[in-house]
Amino acid sequence: MHAISILEPGGPEVLSWLKVPDPVPGPGEVLVDVAAGAVNRADVLQRLGFYPPPEDAPAYPGLEASGTISAVGEGVRGWTVGDEVCALLSGGGYAERVAVAQELLLPVPAGVSLVEAAALPEVVCTVWSNVFMLADLRPGERFLVHGGGSGIGTMAIQIAKQRGAEVTCTVGTDEKARRCVELGADHTVNYRTEDFVQAGEFDVILDNMGARYLDRNISALAPGGRLVVIGMQGGTKAELDLGRLLGKRASVHATSLRARPLEERAAIVASVRENVWPLLEAGTVRPVIDRVLPMPQAGEAHRIMESSGHFGKILLKTGES
Repeated sequence: MHAISILEPGGPEVLSWLKVPDPVPGPGEVLVDVAAGAVNRADVLQRLGFYPPPEDAPAYPGLEASGTISAVGEGVRGWTVGDEVCALLSGGGYAERVAVAQELLLPVPAGVSLVEAAALPEVVCTVWSNVFMLADLRPGERFLVHGGGSGIGTMAIQIAKQRGAEVTCTVGTDEKARRCVELGADHTVNYRTEDFVQAGEFDVILDNMGARYLDRNISALAPGGRLVVIGMQGGTKAELDLGRLLGKRASVHATSLRARPLEERAAIVASVRENVWPLLEAGTVRPVIDRVLPMPQAGEAHRIMESSGHFGKILLKTGES
């Protein structure tokens, strides 16, 4: 098969579409012929050499993909050859085939195309596990998501709104603000000209910036507020004022999804299927796709992501899918 290989850490030009060995499904795994994979910030970090895959994961980037099951390993139950699925991955989504543990599979929701479904597993599992399973966002609470125009942001806005929260997001342009409001955001903050702290207080904040926003995020928390940090675009080291945190009876969580044990990721996938898949099938939540590129053009997809010129997900399509 072909896969996007990282020849050495560096810019988008190091991503190459090369022939590599076919994966073989082990016990409890299925082989998926990939229709599309999705691009995430974690893939950019991996390309730069800052976020290596777990030892048991494929070396190729890609944390989510969709496709058709072409083979099943020993002990697989409930999935058969020909099923259309999307999958949460630890790596390997930028490829023509990928082996996946059966617990990390989701059916393609009714009303969503096979290619579009590649935009779902990583972002939905990230939003659901952090905002609802961990931070326990409740109806009527105030929720802030940074980067409203990102794949995470566009999904977080929709799910939080459907769950009855008051939703605010940060954006970099007026056009992105308009589109976020269309998705359900109640308020937007242009981070280039406005201060999100002035829009607080928030019960739950989902942050992808890390160190640069830590102090201001604490300032923006309501009493009993919960800050969940899922990214480090703004750096990794900052001082934390424990006095302010204690005074607000607030909490800070830093989480990742990729390296969790299989049983933890499986529990998240099961909860997503139970709680979010009905919203997708009802059409009240939908994947937001910025563009679809041929998978050999992964380098161009990374350039677009790094420029932050996209709104929603960038997908990489294989063959004639």
